[in-house]
Amino acid sequence: MSGIYETLKDEELIDRLRDGETQITDYIMDKYKHLVRKKAKSMYILGADNDDLIQEGMIGLFKAVRDYDAGRDASFYTFADLCISRQMYNAVQASRREKHAPLNTYISLYANMSEAEGDGNSTELVNVIASAVETNPEQLMIDRENVADIEAIIERELSVFEKQVLDLYMTGMSYSQIAKVLSRDEKSTDNALQRLKTKIRKAVKKNNKYSVK
Repeated sequence: MSGIYETLKDEELIDRLRDGETQITDYIMDKYKHLVRKKAKSMYILGADNDDLIQEGMIGLFKAVRDYDAGRDASFYTFADLCISRQMYNAVQASRREKHAPLNTYISLYANMSEAEGDGNSTELVNVIASAVETNPEQLMIDRENVADIEAIIERELSVFEKQVLDLYMTGMSYSQIAKVLSRDEKSTDNALQRLKTKIRKAVKKNNKYSVK
């Protein structure tokens, strides 16, 4: 039966599911589990357990199957991507609140982005922050022992919304994707992204522990 489903578009599958072919749910869940794993690798940088993220992602995928409306929503793939990302991010946020963990507790500032992206490259998150906040071709070099200062700057200078935007920006999301996950409009999200870059750049340059080379 799954062979037949492979020839159908997602939207057609959802229509048939609504008409009573309940086994389609399992087919779609299996079809998009790779998307869940990919998202989990990306969100891992926020400090969550990969297995927990996959579990949350599958919940988000199930909600996408349950709630998708072809007349209201974009393509099923786009809708599922949003539901998975939102479920994972909300779980990360809930976990932080439960542990009363401030931003500066995560190790991810020196986690390799390769762990999050699975691309084989080894780029430390702190260097991604550096490149994100630089507006000139000079390379900002940050010593490992000063990572706590960078975390403190983020905690002190950024609003709650800006921290959320930074979190998701570091996972590789565009501002439009971030806006959807956070249920905000694109303009305010992009403005927050530009503000936080400016804030971090100014705060870092005021700290004479860092050298620009």
